[in-house]
Amino acid sequence: MHRDTQVKAQFPDLHTLTGNVEKVTVKKEDENLERYKQEFVPRIRAQYDLEMLKDIYELRQYRDFFWKIGVDPTKTRPASEALIRRIIHGNPLPRINTLVDSYNLASIESRVPLAAFDSDTLSGEPILRYAQQGEQFTGIGMKSPLVLKGNELVIESGKELIAVYPHRDADTSKITLKTKSVLLVSCGVPGVPTSTLHHALTLAGTYITRFCGGSILDSR
Repeated sequence: MHRDTQVKAQFPDLHTLTGNVEKVTVKKEDENLERYKQEFVPRIRAQYDLEMLKDIYELRQYRDFFWKIGVDPTKTRPASEALIRRIIHGNPLPRINTLVDSYNLASIESRVPLAAFDSDTLSGEPILRYAQQGEQFTGIGMKSPLVLKGNELVIESGKELIAVYPHRDADTSKITLKTKSVLLVSCGVPGVPTSTLHHALTLAGTYITRFCGGSILDSR
């Protein structure tokens, strides 16, 4: 994904990787996916406890980055950490649809926040840039738009904001049961190597094609 000059200057070692999955079949739920979660969740719960989370390298990098862009990570947690915490607390994983649920597994396993957008709703090549003060953004499930302050990083496609990076996706480009083509984003921050991002993206593609079919086109 392209970064504008200001983002490159401020965060020269921030990287993102993108991939595309085509011809997917998104369902509300899938018996095989739910059965796999029953194996997956206990394995993750055995791997972590709350006290150790603060010392895990990747999670610490995301929390540090959130502070730098004015987001309190104790109130708005990076997606991967939030999902791991749900498992530790014994709470069920969110059940959105089979594609979102699939890449959430990859986010948990890799400790990297992931985003997915319905490619058919995108109007241009995505670019990571700073928000403009006063820009409005309507995220998934939001009843009214968020008025941005200008310190946020956003992903723009065409002239539309599709994400506040790396923790909130737009309602207009979300994955639905009608989605057939998907743009995946492995969301990096300074300190997280591209090899880690690539691993997360590969895992996401594997889980998506396992439970939603389709084929992986490329990643970059």
